Amino acid sequence: MWSVEIGKNFKSKHLLLNMKVMQVIHGYPPEYNAGSENYTKTITEELLRQGHSLFVFSREENPFLPEYNLRKEIENKGKLTKYTINLARTKDRFINMEVNLKFIKVLESVQPDIVHFQHLNHLSLSLPLEVGKMNIPSIYTLHDFWLMCPRGQFLQTNLSGEPWNLCDGQDDKKCAKICYNRYFTGKKDSNEDISYWTNWVKERMNNSRKVVQNIGAFVSPSRTVSDYFKQYFPQDKNKVQFLDYGFNLQKLSGRKRVKEERFVFGYIGTHIPAKGINYLINAIGQLHESAILRIWGRYRSDSTSYLKKLSMDVLDIKDKEIQWMGEFDGDRIVEQVFDNVDAIVVPSIWLENSPLVIHEAQQVGVPVITADVGGMREYVENGVNGLTFDFRNVKSLTEKMEIFLRQPEFAKVLGSKRYLYTDSGDIPSVEHHVNRLLELYNKLISQHT
Repeated sequence: MWSVEIGKNFKSKHLLLNMKVMQVIHGYPPEYNAGSENYTKTITEELLRQGHSLFVFSREENPFLPEYNLRKEIENKGKLTKYTINLARTKDRFINMEVNLKFIKVLESVQPDIVHFQHLNHLSLSLPLEVGKMNIPSIYTLHDFWLMCPRGQFLQTNLSGEPWNLCDGQDDKKCAKICYNRYFTGKKDSNEDISYWTNWVKERMNNSRKVVQNIGAFVSPSRTVSDYFKQYFPQDKNKVQFLDYGFNLQKLSGRKRVKEERFVFGYIGTHIPAKGINYLINAIGQLHESAILRIWGRYRSDSTSYLKKLSMDVLDIKDKEIQWMGEFDGDRIVEQVFDNVDAIVVPSIWLENSPLVIHEAQQVGVPVITADVGGMREYVENGVNGLTFDFRNVKSLTEKMEIFLRQPEFAKVLGSKRYLYTDSGDIPSVEHHVNRLLELYNKLISQHT
């Protein structure tokens, strides 16, 4: 068991009271609402509340606007300025010089005290190099493995076999042959393609290493991701610090479970293969007991319709049901989601980092069933504050779900244990989290003055 406190490492004598902070993220709510995007919005709101000036640089994908169109919005009585660049057709480049040029102009205009990189995917990997040239301090939150794996999650696309196998480590040629063969020309002799994409991945990883060298500090919300970082960037291992996410606890209060005849499992998240939602649907189909599965998340034309078809295929008894709930309002997650479930299932097929949904469920006393690997295992201990199942194993997941169906009171007991790493059981508050970030911001700023 480890502490969530890191403030003692970041004490600074001179704290800036009105700091200009730029957040860089590949999407910002409400247009994008996955974990890193919602986290960025949460800390942005808290930094604003504490009197700082915030600037957000993010993207949109509007096919009706010119590429690289830059939109500026001013909110919160001038304290929040959002710059949104249109990347509808060039989002897959790992370096985008046009994005760099727009970003440089924004930096020159804003003159931030610090830049906090949340994610560079779909933007341009070399943005931190531009910040370094201007002698502006920077910090990067490790939301996944994107700096270490060109695809971000160590999952292989694999056109020639079973997709989404877990990768055992980054290698330029392996990446080319297994994950980038979808871009091959299609010629019978693929050696030329393999050579080209091997060099492409090599260049991408070389740039990743340059970026790591140019960033002042890294924050990791899980030991899993920080351990990978230290393995891939040993020269910079002392730059990474553990700090779990912070949450608006006022929005995570007042749960009132609506009594229902059947036990209700819930899924919150995107409808993509990495999240293992198909494993959960297959598991609900194998249950021997009556149950409901409610699935929340934005409709995706490339996957949701197939998941709905799968759900129809696996359900052959009337007393098992899958309900598609659509999106929910993050500010009303208790009312719209947690009031309507008895347990949350997080069945991801990658190692995950520090899933927000696990924390949110724990704060309101909802038990979690999740895989026994990575950041999921760090926050759920089997039989203590939830249940863990064998990674990627539908049978094991089914068995754990049936424990709750047979012993619903046991599920409530586990839910009441909540967060493992505080005496109160409360997850870290956004106030506590942002105070730790501000200490780190100030330390980095003082090193540049």
